[in-house]
Amino acid sequence: MATTLAVIGAGSWGTALALQLARNGHLVNLWGHEAEHILRLIDERENAQFLPGIALHENIRPMPDLAAAVADVLHILIVIPSKAYREFLKRLKPLVDAHTRVFWASKGFEIETGKFLHELVVEELAVIHYGVISGPTFATEVAKDMPAAVTCAGHLADSTQEFAELLHGGHFRCYTSSDVIGVEIGGALKNILAIAVGAADGLGFGANTRAALITRGLAEVMRFGASKGAQKETLMGLSGLGDLILTCTDNQSRNRRFGLAVGKGASIDEAIASIGQTVEGYRAAKALALMARSQGLILPIMNQVYRVLYEGLSPVDAVNELESRAQKPEIESI
Repeated sequence: MATTLAVIGAGSWGTALALQLARNGHLVNLWGHEAEHILRLIDERENAQFLPGIALHENIRPMPDLAAAVADVLHILIVIPSKAYREFLKRLKPLVDAHTRVFWASKGFEIETGKFLHELVVEELAVIHYGVISGPTFATEVAKDMPAAVTCAGHLADSTQEFAELLHGGHFRCYTSSDVIGVEIGGALKNILAIAVGAADGLGFGANTRAALITRGLAEVMRFGASKGAQKETLMGLSGLGDLILTCTDNQSRNRRFGLAVGKGASIDEAIASIGQTVEGYRAAKALALMARSQGLILPIMNQVYRVLYEGLSPVDAVNELESRAQKPEIESI
């Protein structure tokens, strides 16, 4: 049975997920905060700015008015940058009720508080049907209907299964989980580590360095996850290790490209400008550093990313400091 959903966010990832839902036979109201952009989508039937050459499915209805986009809609999928989250949720609040299913495919933290996105959703919307979509996926490949798999983790099993079934179909597999915080951690921290790996590649280091950073970075993800009650299996799954490998090793990743630019000598501002879209790892690095320090967690690689981005440490010095750390057992250090 066809379902009408609202997808909030008309960038590359929001449009790609709208395409997947539309291919599954659902009607999708696609909203974005820039009315001019939405009007171009209506006129051109293509998101030429973010997904050029890929036609919008006939089931996608770009809508410039938020109230109209979510009116009489049970399922909402939010795909906007984390920095805009609380402000947007305040705007959405009078338009939803306790029965609305609110899921998101955004990654990151609220930088001022270090809160997870699910905490913001609960605080601002007071909904009980909520969850997160994450996994090793690039928007362009999903938009082109290439095989991919993600995890849908939610607060309540029934609505999580319901939402996963809306996305699941064709070449797109959607697995379910109850570990919301684990999926959020994997999605946020892999962006920080992709900056580290990109910077190392920008410095001219080789495959050995890349593999070491990914593996030891995963140990840091596991350490942080354990402190927040995340399930180890989640962090070793699609939304953890899977997304980490993808984001660290392919130049479709904005965070990796940002790190590459920094490693090659670009200033932080120049590197951000070169990407032209949100670099979630830049903000996540600061939020994580504040949380780790308050909890006394030792996350050497991700802390060096923070110091490079916010304290002026050079990438070369960051590497030298990591190399000078004392020898220790591998497993006990996790």
